[in-house]
Amino acid sequence: MARSELLNNRDFRLLWSGDAAGQFGAQLAGFIIPIFAVQVLHASEMQMGYLNAAESAAFLVIGLPVGAWVDRMRKRRVMIVADIIRASVLAALVVMTVTGNASFPLLIVVALAMSVCNTFFDVSYQSFVPAIAGKVHLVEANSKLEATHSVAYILGPALGGLLIKAFAPISILGATVVTYLVSATTLGRISHAEELPPAAERQSLVRDIKEGLSWVLQHRVLRRIVAMTAISNLFNSAASAIALIFILRLVDIPTGLYGIIIAVGSAGGLIGAVVADRITLRIGTLRVIPIAGITWSLFEFLTPASGFFSVPVAAVLLAVGMFATNFCTLVYNIAQVSYRQRVCPPELLGRMNASVRFIVWGVIPIGSLLGGWLGSVLGPWPTLWVCAIAGLFSVIPVLPALWGGLEGQAEIDRPDQTVTAK
Repeated sequence: MARSELLNNRDFRLLWSGDAAGQFGAQLAGFIIPIFAVQVLHASEMQMGYLNAAESAAFLVIGLPVGAWVDRMRKRRVMIVADIIRASVLAALVVMTVTGNASFPLLIVVALAMSVCNTFFDVSYQSFVPAIAGKVHLVEANSKLEATHSVAYILGPALGGLLIKAFAPISILGATVVTYLVSATTLGRISHAEELPPAAERQSLVRDIKEGLSWVLQHRVLRRIVAMTAISNLFNSAASAIALIFILRLVDIPTGLYGIIIAVGSAGGLIGAVVADRITLRIGTLRVIPIAGITWSLFEFLTPASGFFSVPVAAVLLAVGMFATNFCTLVYNIAQVSYRQRVCPPELLGRMNASVRFIVWGVIPIGSLLGGWLGSVLGPWPTLWVCAIAGLFSVIPVLPALWGGLEGQAEIDRPDQTVTAK
């Protein structure tokens, strides 16, 4: 189909719509839950580290087998079930809170359950997109999907910042239950028929996992991208674990203003998603990656720097830093995800995505615990400086791409090429 005809693809429109509903709910919940923990449950730095770790623990614990399982399942069905479970878990949290049974351990349990569902959904989702959009349209499809994510990232915190002035955090979480149900219903209308490999051709689970992980680690380009993403995620998650305490308690940013800062900063992600395909085509798929990494690493310093200033100036610095970081992150993500999907054999997509997620997201709970510990020992402000400095080193593995130093880069930079593992 022609590039402009992607929107005429009914299944892609349904996938896009379902994702939009789920993303909005996820961003609204992601904004409210930490505030609920800090302001209602009075969580400490170490407890916030535990919460952040729980929200991503599944990628470390079950990330690898999930990829093998997903390759044996119908991915659309997995996503629908994940949506239904996420809605049920959040509904249970609302009921327990309303009846006076809210506690930090309960919040950890909810975060762990959501983490498991997110793992299954995300691995299935990224493995399902190529079947719906086709390899030629992956950058465009991912740009549209990431743009939706950015819009949700803007509207979720912005609406949450307004609603929290009038409603209790748990009341707002109740609305997210509906978004997951809408997502499940919409995904259920997709007509694409998935073909599963015959049971007789399946290998053992352990062998499937090993094959997917080996494919990623033996790919000379992909393993560099994975290394960069993992290092960046490690220190970013450490900073994120205590950033909210720093912003709300030490800088004394009001909750409503924080929602606006998040919304303004997230506009950078939206713009990045819209222009990512043009930037990638102009600069090259791999050359974009180190450029984006260097830029966002420098802007990460604005968060701890905001501690030197009054609330109005600090708010501007935080918003500018988030805007630039989100812009670069979205451009980076679209480039590297599209590359991964394009080079991977279809039968390995689930295991490839799970293997990558296991490495790059598996470090997030480790980083969250590190951030909570550093925050308890050094304090939130020094911890943010340490993380910003350490994050600069994340770009080292892919620096050769700046001067075309990665093998096969000329072919990789052409988005219509299918590149096999080196």
